Amino acid sequence: MNHQVELRALVVYESMFGNTATIARAVTEGLEEGGFAVTILDVHDVHDVDSLDPSGFDLLVVGGPTHAFSLSRPATRQDAVRQGAPATAAEGDGLREWIATLPPGHDHLLATFDTRATQVRHLPKAASRSAARLITRRGFILVSRPTGFLVTTLQGGLVDGETQRALAWGRSLALETRHRLVPVPTA
Repeated sequence: MNHQVELRALVVYESMFGNTATIARAVTEGLEEGGFAVTILDVHDVHDVDSLDPSGFDLLVVGGPTHAFSLSRPATRQDAVRQGAPATAAEGDGLREWIATLPPGHDHLLATFDTRATQVRHLPKAASRSAARLITRRGFILVSRPTGFLVTTLQGGLVDGETQRALAWGRSLALETRHRLVPVPTA
């Protein structure tokens, strides 16, 4: 008899040129393959969801593009629009502002990712690391190192294999989260 516990994940992302959205969807697919029920939202849509409480989820996954070695700011979002992103990319709040509104996490689990136009996977400063730092200060616990996914240029195009890597990362997040939250039955 299979008594597998269904876990819930909330994936919130910010995307300027569509690359981060593609990665977020792949991570979501990996989480779903790992048995999670997933809610995925663009940060611009988060405020439209009534009573969205991240603490009602077992795992919070947050991702955004790296702008000036960190999370976007109003000025960097405007710059992205000048470089060809849709005007809506600069409207409203981004991840940085949304994170500032998060209630305390009380030991809830967290994973962060970013997209970056560089060939350096482990930047010392990047959107995923900034998000992780800000959210862990609110009491969330990282289940995975902040992870970067590469794009070919600022305007887009993921490096070959990055979508598959995001899918695999989503599966590994599901496994790690389940391992931490679901007790192993004893015989």
